This record gives sequence, C-alpha cells and structure tokens, in this order.
Amino acid sequence: MAETREIQIKRMKLRAMRRGIREMDLILSTYADARLDGMSEGELALFDQLLGENDQDLYAWVTGQSPAEGQFAAMIEDIAGTYQK
Repeated sequence: MAETREIQIKRMKLRAMRRGIREMDLILSTYADARLDGMSEGELALFDQLLGENDQDLYAWVTGQSPAEGQFAAMIEDIAGTYQK
C-alpha cells in the first residue's frame, strides 16, 4: 500500500528530528517543520533522498564547509537559509 502524503511528511519529519548528530536534528527538523507541507511531490522525494545522506556530509554542506552534491545543491542552500535565520 502506498504512503499517503500526510504519512510521508510525518515520516520525514521524524527522520529529520532523529539524526546521528544533534546539530543536524535541529537544522533538519526546523527546515522540515517550515517547508515540507508546501513541497511538491518531487521536492518531497528529493528531501527523502537527502535524509539518506551521511550526517557529517550534510553538516558540511549546510555550513558551507564543502559544496553540496549537484542534485541537492538548491535544497541545501534553502536549508542553510532556514538554519541561519
């Protein structure tokens, strides 16, 4: 049975909140709460893929320590903007 949009968003918010490092818990859960409800299906799929990435890589991308991978670059920029507010 396919996930409903509501269940998919709840699952991703939980995954965003339960990361391996506390900094990413805070950054990704803040972003998820602010943005997921308004995302398109494609954006949700990309965020779901992003959640599968290593926390150390994500942290380096969001903080600008290293460039984000191509497919994630725009979303990482948006996350960084949310995080820096």
